[in-house]
Amino acid sequence: MNCKEALPLMHDYLDGDLSQPEALKLKEHFVQCTNCRTLFKELERTDAMVRSLPPTSVPDDLTERIMGGLPVVKKRNSWLQWVRKHPAASVAVVFLALMFGSFMAMWNQDGELMVKGTDLQDVIIQGDTVIVPEGHTVNGNLVVKSGKLQVNGDVTGNLIVIDGSLNLASTAHIYGQITKVDEVMGWFWYKINTFLEQFSE
Repeated sequence: MNCKEALPLMHDYLDGDLSQPEALKLKEHFVQCTNCRTLFKELERTDAMVRSLPPTSVPDDLTERIMGGLPVVKKRNSWLQWVRKHPAASVAVVFLALMFGSFMAMWNQDGELMVKGTDLQDVIIQGDTVIVPEGHTVNGNLVVKSGKLQVNGDVTGNLIVIDGSLNLASTAHIYGQITKVDEVMGWFWYKINTFLEQFSE
């Protein structure tokens, strides 16, 4: 047994909680270690002195008085604690908020008509209306933003209308998908899908 192991056994001995074999080991250690023996005698004297003190009466309101005297603990912001505990998640949240804010700004700032496609020679633009005339074909995708799209002819690719209206005549033939994006979230997902498609090609 070393001195570190002996110290808690001394306290257990004084409290009467030490078993007979442990008490025997402790006494053997005292024979070999004068420092522990001296410390144990001091602890015995202190314990005897405390036990000899007369019992004192405790006022009923002592707990309340002690608690009332303690300084008021300031409450910390729970979100600030969360940020400190989860720095990586906090950075991700801030990044997503900034990205969403920039997409919102782009959504709101660009109210001008935009027409995009690989084959626009047969497309007619009148004010904010984009027309694919009957008997004419637009090869590839056709994207119209912030305008009205009137399709009377054919579109061989996808048809995408962002923040606008779409009118298909009975003579119209669309060979790809028709996507209508009217809400910010829909436009957000459209932009992300477009971005990801560029990497997959």
